[in-house]
Amino acid sequence: MDRKEKTALLDHLLSFITAKRNALFDKVLENRTRHITVVLEDIYQAQNASAVLRTCDLTGIQDVHIIENKNKYDVNPDVALGSSKWLNLIKYNEHPENTLVAYEKLRASGYRIVATTPHKHEQLVDEIDLDGKMALVFGTELKGLSDEAINQADEYLRIPMHGFTESYNISVSAALILYSLANKLRQTDIGWQLSEDERLDIKLDWARRTISRSDVIERQFLKTYKSN
Repeated sequence: MDRKEKTALLDHLLSFITAKRNALFDKVLENRTRHITVVLEDIYQAQNASAVLRTCDLTGIQDVHIIENKNKYDVNPDVALGSSKWLNLIKYNEHPENTLVAYEKLRASGYRIVATTPHKHEQLVDEIDLDGKMALVFGTELKGLSDEAINQADEYLRIPMHGFTESYNISVSAALILYSLANKLRQTDIGWQLSEDERLDIKLDWARRTISRSDVIERQFLKTYKSN
């Protein structure tokens, strides 16, 4: 589907949505970014998995990459509060080494891999360079990231800790890091916002998810559109 066809379809779908909802779409898209993306490796507790999605939505992170090597990623709707509806969830679960597959695809898209771990020569949140796209990788609740995820990363990041406990809960860690980096990013002149084509694709996807039986409406519209 080319840009002209997508635009026409979106305009048609928006006629089934209130002006208030349409304005909210545009407002949220203004703050969405793919400059920072999140990678979750083998997260298995639904409550934590869902809390991370909620944080991504609220901090403007559009894409979440989910690696399922040993554990299936499940969302708790009571915690996520519908946030997964507005995010792009990309899953890696078809290969023996899904972590390497995810890293390879992210690098091909221009991301550098930043593993969150307290066990490497890491940098602090306020020290990390925001120039260039980054993929922040978070690990399981008990064991953290796999050795493979750590060893194959480009950089390492940690949050300062001043107590006896070794690490933050993953949902807390993600919230602290994403809130800090997203706010810092928005104060720079880095081109962190979505392109016009990205906004069109995402808004079209949101409209489809919002409208009841949008697939039927879309098929009927495209049939008429292509016949004219």
